[in-house]
Amino acid sequence: MSVNTPNKQTSHLKREILVRLIKAYLGDNYAEDVRLIPYRMRPQGSDIQFRCCIHKERAILRDRVIAGLGFDIEEAQDWELLSDLAVKALDRKTPEEHPLTLLQTACNECVPARIHVTDLCQGCVARPCESACRFGAIKVVNGKSHIDQTKCKSCGLCAQVCPFQAITRIIVPCEHACPVGAIAKDEDGLTRIDHEKCISCGKCVKACPFGAVHKKSQLIDILKNIKAKKQVIAMVAPAIMGQLPCTPQQLREAIIDLGFADVVEVAVGADVTSETESKEFKERVIENGDPFMTTSCCAAYNELVEKHIPELKRYRSTAKTPAYYTAEIVKKENPNAVTVFFSPCVAKRREALQNPNIDYVLSFEELGAWFIATGTQVAEYKGEEYTKKASAEGRNYAVTGGVAGAVNALLDDKDKAKPYYVDGLDKASIRDLKKFAKNGKCDLGNLIEVMACPGGCLGGQNTINAYRPAAKQLAEYVKNSPDIKEIIK
Repeated sequence: MSVNTPNKQTSHLKREILVRLIKAYLGDNYAEDVRLIPYRMRPQGSDIQFRCCIHKERAILRDRVIAGLGFDIEEAQDWELLSDLAVKALDRKTPEEHPLTLLQTACNECVPARIHVTDLCQGCVARPCESACRFGAIKVVNGKSHIDQTKCKSCGLCAQVCPFQAITRIIVPCEHACPVGAIAKDEDGLTRIDHEKCISCGKCVKACPFGAVHKKSQLIDILKNIKAKKQVIAMVAPAIMGQLPCTPQQLREAIIDLGFADVVEVAVGADVTSETESKEFKERVIENGDPFMTTSCCAAYNELVEKHIPELKRYRSTAKTPAYYTAEIVKKENPNAVTVFFSPCVAKRREALQNPNIDYVLSFEELGAWFIATGTQVAEYKGEEYTKKASAEGRNYAVTGGVAGAVNALLDDKDKAKPYYVDGLDKASIRDLKKFAKNGKCDLGNLIEVMACPGGCLGGQNTINAYRPAAKQLAEYVKNSPDIKEIIK
């Protein structure tokens, strides 16, 4: 399993901006402090520089602040002051439509993706590259292999057979990472996100080494509601239990100390999802003979089905996501509450926009920045127990295999599912899913668990701890949790 790891330098930049935004909001001169963020991060004479000059540095930081304020960078005007945008953020009633935005100032304008012959080419007599190409796209010209890009299909066979490894594949990181072709250059050579194709999986965010793909934060909206003394309730995804060096109980108390009225585990909703999916699996696959059923808890997968594989809808569970059920429970008990889902991924922002019971989404990255900004030492709290109990299986939704494991835990031995795991959405796994839908069968299993992120939610784009220690920490919590049959009686 390969779990995507973030670019530390760009992550530090984003975190520092979030910390400064929070401090600005909590301070006495919010708008002006926001305006000064780029200048304070890159003062005159600063030796921290990644770009050609300090002015370009500040321009990029300005764009990052705009995203941090929750706005589309593409729509922001060059002449708008950050102080004005900071005030405008306070007037916003609902989050903007799309979770992702692009910093054209930070984009490196990568060369087009292609197969490229380097200067290592020797123009050898054997010419294996010519023989390997089935499209007649490569010929030796003037003692060096030449690729006709109009014929090349980027299959890479020529690169595989070259004895000198002189042929290489040039990729555009964000385009290469996107499993659905939603990000590409337009006719002007500028990178754009096609939101009609985008499934909000966030892979482009981690892939870009320049940090040019950015999430739009909802931090200011959340801070504003807390300051207004509203009943703001945190709903924390199971993956959060592996992110910080503290107990889940200490984490709960620390979050309440930030101003939240209560903290509810989304594992509570996961238990509802498990019960619903297990009953549905038995009815559809065991009793009615359907060839397979897929899980439905991953928001990016649900977007994939809606936008790219509609023929898979009939095989997808009709159960709602854990976040959906948790928000439903919270809103039923607290109709006037403002709900905030604490998320390990970008896709949940998209799901929240479609669910009136989820008001805002806070990423684990943003929570970490909030703790830093307020000087909160989570491990120093005594800890408070969660008022709603969740099962071990519900809490284990955070890792690959957790959802299918929870479903099987509720099935009789004779009805047990044969799980097949899609451990991360990429072009290959999407081809497989399309094949299953087209053929109406899956020989690899009859319960297909789909996770957009390798390793599950614990490998999400918004996580802040390395996968292995996070998994170890979560496993300890799961081990000491009640069985799902004790919760669902």
